[in-house]
Amino acid sequence: MGLSSHRQIAVGILFETMSALIWVRTGLAGGFVPASFIFGDSLVDAGNNNYISTLSFGLTIYRMVSSLARQQGDSPTEECSSHGSCKISYNYNSVHNQLGCADRQLQEYHKRHDLKYWCSAAVKLPERALFSVTVGTNYLLDNYLPPIGSTARQRLLPPETFVGTMISRLRLQLLRLYMLGARKIVVANLGLIGCIPFQRDSNPSSGLSCVDFSNELAQLFNIQLRSLVAELNTSLKGSNFVYADVYHIVEDILQNYKSYGFENVHSSCCSMAGRFGGLVPCLSPSKVCSDRSKYIFWDAYHPTEAANIIIAKRLMDGDLDDIYPLNIRHLIDS
Repeated sequence: MGLSSHRQIAVGILFETMSALIWVRTGLAGGFVPASFIFGDSLVDAGNNNYISTLSFGLTIYRMVSSLARQQGDSPTEECSSHGSCKISYNYNSVHNQLGCADRQLQEYHKRHDLKYWCSAAVKLPERALFSVTVGTNYLLDNYLPPIGSTARQRLLPPETFVGTMISRLRLQLLRLYMLGARKIVVANLGLIGCIPFQRDSNPSSGLSCVDFSNELAQLFNIQLRSLVAELNTSLKGSNFVYADVYHIVEDILQNYKSYGFENVHSSCCSMAGRFGGLVPCLSPSKVCSDRSKYIFWDAYHPTEAANIIIAKRLMDGDLDDIYPLNIRHLIDS
């Protein structure tokens, strides 16, 4: 079974383009968020694992952001499954987080917009809603950093060219989202993909260290992404694009993990094969650690809920080193 097939099993989502509804109403001073639309991969999936064989890794970053935003409001977060009814806003997660799948997520959003799926009171909903976009990780892992054949691909296509193509595609997707009415858009950068258990086990020569080349590739993408966010804020009237520096936050957690209460910085809590538990997805026969709150990584690819809570809090109320030019709370108020 190939890497993409493994990740189809690993990603805890209900179906390909839409997995759950997040409806956030908050009474924050000076701000109101009628809805939250989440585009991305399993790192921000809001679904559950009721109909697939993998084990859930808990609350994701934007689930926590939604929860933090609700703390001063009085309306609950509503969710729906494949058997439920969704009416206002969605989590448009894709199975692979390929950039092509991100296109399909936008098509699903556009379709519902064109069909006037929302109620009449929500005509201007996108302008006031919170949008988040988290793409790129799986695209790099599957197409430029696969366990087999990556060296040949990297010789044919320099990292700068590959990343430049990704940024160009993402620019078109963000422009399309803006044209569909989105104004408050959080764009997350790539985390330290060279530190996830999958990359550690795929590159045993790195020992206990992270895989430098993979992290350098992520940083190359992040530099261009930050420039893109600044460009869009300047060129698109009324837009509020925010650059979420997940790389910086996760790097701080990894370097100072003991101060955050973690004990294991290398391995996955749920593991079946590999020195770091990164060779096989987290399935029912896998061995699960006794206390997942002590681990930064839940499985081969995903952070634990404990790590996600830290990331979410810093995106919600962090300084300019964590999220630029506004944190999410200030974005809501804008």
